[in-house]
Amino acid sequence: MTPKVARYLADTQPATPCLVLDVDRVEDNFRRIQAAMPAARIYYAVKANPAAPILERLVGLGSFFDAASFPEVSMCLAAGAAPEAISYGNTIKRERDIAAAFAAGVRMFAFDSEAELDKLARSAPGSRVYCRILVGNDGAEWPLSRKFGCEVEMARGLMLKAAELGLDPYGLSFHVGSQQTRTDAYEAAIARVAMLFTDLEEAGVKLRMVNLGGGYPVRYKAEVPEIDDFGAAIMGAMATHFGNALPEIVVEPGRFLVADAGVVQSEVVLVSRKGADDPVRWVYLDIGRFGGLAETEGEAIKYAFRTPHDGEEEGPVTIAGPTCDSTDTLYERSHYRLPVALRDGDRVELLATGAYVTTYASQRFNGFAPLAEHYI
Repeated sequence: MTPKVARYLADTQPATPCLVLDVDRVEDNFRRIQAAMPAARIYYAVKANPAAPILERLVGLGSFFDAASFPEVSMCLAAGAAPEAISYGNTIKRERDIAAAFAAGVRMFAFDSEAELDKLARSAPGSRVYCRILVGNDGAEWPLSRKFGCEVEMARGLMLKAAELGLDPYGLSFHVGSQQTRTDAYEAAIARVAMLFTDLEEAGVKLRMVNLGGGYPVRYKAEVPEIDDFGAAIMGAMATHFGNALPEIVVEPGRFLVADAGVVQSEVVLVSRKGADDPVRWVYLDIGRFGGLAETEGEAIKYAFRTPHDGEEEGPVTIAGPTCDSTDTLYERSHYRLPVALRDGDRVELLATGAYVTTYASQRFNGFAPLAEHYI
């Protein structure tokens, strides 16, 4: 929690649940990843948090943007981004959305299938296109494998066809999974991409760009490698496999830029037990999986908590949300412990919740309003 967020919470006592996000921290994180990978162009993954104050700050910093939909393209343009600074990075797009983005001036599109490539040829003629390949997601706490990307041999054929269709076969991309905790995941993926670069060059297709995707982690409950560790591993692998003929390098951080800039404040609704002798208390909050904490599915992302009783005696807890749905249970197997003195009415903070929370929140499941947002 930044001092700025702490002051805001203390001074304003906003209604809960709410997200409070320090936009200055987003800028700090942007400069950190820029310093760790100075040869790379930074495309912010808008889906992590598309709030206008974040997009506007990043426009001012010279960021590029990775959009997952045409509405996200529109948000970037409204924030002042130039269309040539936007990549339409979702490999699954309606053709009318491709056409709308193209009409708005976007000229960079991702794909991973022949059908998508055909849509791009029809509705975004002459555009730069890059093919996403399948890579391993070992080490990622939120894997993204299988749904996106294609096998290397298929990617080869698709890039050859892109040129035949009048498109510009610009490069290749991959994603090693969100909240990736292993630097060697990027090293292995870069090696695969480099081989395909060479193969395609021998076939007459001169690629110019490698998109390393996102996945750069933040600290939740457990320590993770620093961004400098990822930068060193990535740039070392690029030098090893491409030598002095480095292609353009694109990175797509989302979580890394915004997660630790934000804090969700919540109120404890109930603390109870399932049996008189049960040592595990159930702590119910006024925010749960349907209120924006979707990444707790499978207890994948483990948020850290701050309470008014920190430092006092603790005991085991199961943490759940407020809705009448049994799947609205956040942590049951992850051995969370919270202060024994915790009571209903206490305010608690979930730290590093600036990413993938506001946009995951349901509209009014069980009648609960969407998560309130405060950008400072």
